[in-house]
Amino acid sequence: MDAQVTFRQADERDLDLLVGLFDGAAHWMVRNGIDQWKPGARGPEHFRARIAEGEVWLAAHGGRTVGAYELWWEDRDVWGPQPPVAGYVHRLMTDREAAPAGAGRVLLAHAEERIAASGRTLARLDCEARNPVLGTYYEGAGYVDAAPRLEKVGADGRVYAVRLMEKALA
Repeated sequence: MDAQVTFRQADERDLDLLVGLFDGAAHWMVRNGIDQWKPGARGPEHFRARIAEGEVWLAAHGGRTVGAYELWWEDRDVWGPQPPVAGYVHRLMTDREAAPAGAGRVLLAHAEERIAASGRTLARLDCEARNPVLGTYYEGAGYVDAAPRLEKVGADGRVYAVRLMEKALA
């Protein structure tokens, strides 16, 4: 399936598309009892900032956008000050209706390739500790817990635990 998925870097013209992908993934989480992303929580301003400050990638399959992810080169809010040895994957999302099976792993592999190409040796991400399905998914992709769980406070005031995970890149 890898050869059938193509990638391109998102730009300002893709803001509505990115918001739609996020909201679609958030609605899917809500329908499936996963209390993590909330529809409407990431608007165009969020993706505009991420495009300006880092990398946002779109994946297409069969001429249709099927997923996206953000790649950050630092993440002080979650990981604290760090030497430049890692890339940080955020908002890995797929269109559940259009994405072929395995698309999430293809997106993750693309992020890992981007990180390795930069000379960095670790791919890092975080996920809510209350979401064991997502944690198991990342474990299956080779990620391990890298630090003790972190307590965070959401924009809505909710306190939650986050797993900090990383994968060594060859």
